Amino acid sequence: MWTEVLLYILLIAYALFIMSTAIVIVLENRQPAKTIAWLIVIWLLPIIGLIFFYFFGQNVRREHHFRRRAYDCITQRMLEVCAEPSTREIPAHFLPLAEGIERNHYSIITGNNSAVLLPSGREFLHALLRAIYAAKNHIHIETYIIEDDAIGQLVADALADKAREGVEVRLLYDDVGCWRVPETFFHRLEKAGVRCAAFEPVRFPSLTRKVNYRNHRKVCVIDGHTGFIGGMNLALRYAPLRRADWLDMQLQLKGESVGVLQRVFLSDWYFVTEELKTERCYFPPSTEIFGRQLTQIVFSTPFAQYPEIAYSLSWLIQNARKYIYIQSPYFVPTEAFLQALQTAALVGVDVRIMLPEKPDSQFLRWVNESFFQDVLISGVRIFLYKGGFLHAKVLVADDEVCSVGSANMDFRSFENNFEANAYVYNQQTATNLRDLFLTAQEDCEEVCYEDWKHRPLWRRLLESHARVFSPLM
Repeated sequence: MWTEVLLYILLIAYALFIMSTAIVIVLENRQPAKTIAWLIVIWLLPIIGLIFFYFFGQNVRREHHFRRRAYDCITQRMLEVCAEPSTREIPAHFLPLAEGIERNHYSIITGNNSAVLLPSGREFLHALLRAIYAAKNHIHIETYIIEDDAIGQLVADALADKAREGVEVRLLYDDVGCWRVPETFFHRLEKAGVRCAAFEPVRFPSLTRKVNYRNHRKVCVIDGHTGFIGGMNLALRYAPLRRADWLDMQLQLKGESVGVLQRVFLSDWYFVTEELKTERCYFPPSTEIFGRQLTQIVFSTPFAQYPEIAYSLSWLIQNARKYIYIQSPYFVPTEAFLQALQTAALVGVDVRIMLPEKPDSQFLRWVNESFFQDVLISGVRIFLYKGGFLHAKVLVADDEVCSVGSANMDFRSFENNFEANAYVYNQQTATNLRDLFLTAQEDCEEVCYEDWKHRPLWRRLLESHARVFSPLM
């Protein structure tokens, strides 16, 4: 009898806990799709759903603030050395976007820049190592992953060598991205003089506050005048022996835009270490002409008022006139992003999306494919890359503007992660990226709508069920 009474008490307590959790989810005023998805999870997955929400679903944005005063100090120093570009060569119909980002986000447009596309891990690694060994004052590297493998050790050795020479070296890595990296890897770097910091370390019981908001940026700054930004981490799989095994993209920048990359790094460094660095040596004035590629660094955080990258990419899609080509390893679009793609295709813009034939997991494949019919029916063309894994996160439009960065086309990058993209308003860079896209397209299989709509029922069921969880991805 007492066993039955205890069981009833536990069931009632559990039901009350479920109801209180549901009320909390509703009161947070999330996007309706995300609210419904979490309600389904906690109601249909007893205990497991609550645990999943406890670890990954709590909205902790109100608990964080970016220490605005320090951020403003770093921004002011950056503005002192980044001159206004003398000529505005941005196409007139893209100018409202660039000026809007600049006005609302201090992501200034810089004109004295060179931008070089690095479409393979080997090219990026060679360029990065050359820049590291040429460093005289400081090296700042921010990455989601640095592995304890051949590539990670090669970069670590280079950083350690420069630190021993007296160069300031700082390495900021994401704790979740480097979960499997042994502590000895970083201890060895610190012993050589490299300052290492983990972004939002996840240690129980603080796991629930931090695991859902990660630093996914890949930013490198050398002496304040050479920088790298894109989607490549520092690991062996990003620089395979055969180029086709891993398709990715990084951008090497020289000139005034590196000062904005520096602001991104130093802001994140302060966010983690509370060490404020605004010395002039980190923002050296440009004393030479690097080029005329107008560049704008756009970065987003989960605590900002507006998701800058998501909004700006949607704007680019909606305002393209001829074509939009996109590469992304994941395709889990928000409703606004999905509608932007559909609208562009419906008005006659050539919209192409390239995705890996085989994503990271089968579940992600079902989630990706659940959105195919929505865009195919509107005229968007989808290409599945068969040459290996596609990890690039790029967009190019109308031979006039392109974006290279860390943001995937999914909920997590648009809403939860710290991300950074570079927008280059330059015909040469845009056409080079377009040509790289078309070359990769030769190793793709196009998804035909007529064939797709006749896929087996069991596959549709799996996709539809997986899509329910897409706002939580």
